Amino acid sequence: MGELNWLTAEDMAQGFGSGAFSPVDVVGDCLAQIAAWEPRLNALTLVDGDGAQAQAAKSAARWQAGRPLSPLDGVPVLVKDILLTRGQPCLRGSFTVDAAGPWPDDAPAVARLREAGAVILARTTTPEIGWKGVTDSPRHGITRNPWDTTKTPGGSSGGASAAVAAGYAPLALGTDGGGSIRIPAGFTGIYGLKPSFGRVPAWPLSPFGTVAHIGPMTRTARDAALLLDVISRPDARDWHALPHDPASHLPGAASLRGLRVAFSPTLGFATVDPEVAALVRAAVDRMADAGATITETDPGFDDPLEIYRTLWWAGAGAALAHVTNRSRLDPGLAEVLEAAEKITLSEYLAATRARGALGAQMRGFMEGFDLLVTPSLPIPAFDAGRLMPTGADPAKSWMGWTPFSYPFNLTQQPAASVPCGFAAGGLPVGVQLVGPMFGDRAVLAASAALEAALALPPRRPL
Repeated sequence: MGELNWLTAEDMAQGFGSGAFSPVDVVGDCLAQIAAWEPRLNALTLVDGDGAQAQAAKSAARWQAGRPLSPLDGVPVLVKDILLTRGQPCLRGSFTVDAAGPWPDDAPAVARLREAGAVILARTTTPEIGWKGVTDSPRHGITRNPWDTTKTPGGSSGGASAAVAAGYAPLALGTDGGGSIRIPAGFTGIYGLKPSFGRVPAWPLSPFGTVAHIGPMTRTARDAALLLDVISRPDARDWHALPHDPASHLPGAASLRGLRVAFSPTLGFATVDPEVAALVRAAVDRMADAGATITETDPGFDDPLEIYRTLWWAGAGAALAHVTNRSRLDPGLAEVLEAAEKITLSEYLAATRARGALGAQMRGFMEGFDLLVTPSLPIPAFDAGRLMPTGADPAKSWMGWTPFSYPFNLTQQPAASVPCGFAAGGLPVGVQLVGPMFGDRAVLAASAALEAALALPPRRPL
């Protein structure tokens, strides 16, 4: 065997069904890959090797008996260290969390994966409480990009993106409150989907409120659809959750033909690296070649950074309001808490109203289009251990270099980062596909069709 960890979840299930290999074989290769790469990446907070092997053995017996629980039975999955997992500490990158627990609960997405027979393999790193777009924390240190370990994998689901890109497992659960799935997906060359808000039940609700989504991080859009089929199943604990739709998210004969695509290279306000801009435009050209109708236009809103910052900073303040000694916090997070204390109720409500107006504007805009396409990020990955690249405006914090992601947390639309090539320095670049609210299947189908149109040659980190 030796390289089963690089298979897609779809191909793993086919191999299990045919008897070509078993979940035990796959988990063995995943654990070997983790052992080889983890000292360089620091992408995990916990590896449950014994538990994963026991889960895999039970799955192998089910496949052998012809009774798998789902297409993900036996497939290894990584869980971001923001989501509760029974029996495992959920540390959130913070010394404010007592590892002793107890830890009796699974988050809804984790519970659904257990029911589907997936193998819960490991937990992935996050910045403290997931507050920023890179992944380093006081508790777990710096996570690195497998394409260049001097660079960041992005964040806050940076451990998940680094691990999937490095072949630890085909599937990971991420969270996205301002780009935390799409930023690291773009920086590491994997696929990441922020579903429509409420599509994946969440419990407990994120302290950052209704900008925070849970979604799949994978190497293909089809694998993301398989994962979304499972984690979108209902859970009564989430009163925000959308009504469950049992139809599969897996694209059929995915096609771009006839799609009305709005292409916004800058959203009207962002500055984009020329290499990134060229790769994204080339991807849009492939969409046109495949039959999409492209209209280059901006959606017509100003940068909503201040709206987002007010809501995000307030959420961080609420999450850590109980912390009186801030000396062990991430220093940047401690500064955020000081700023959060100055946010007034009237400012918070004004931001909420402005958010509503933006959401209404985007719903109207999307009536004329099936997709909005932008870069996932304006730059390739920068140095690890930094909040922002050299020369960035410190007043804008991490939002200054993520202008394409947080607007669509405010509007709650589904949005995905699709790999579209590599910059000259060997770092990945992503293109973002944004769908109309509740248009998760459309985004997944277009993503799969774009992957086929781009036909990027297989490439792994060295």
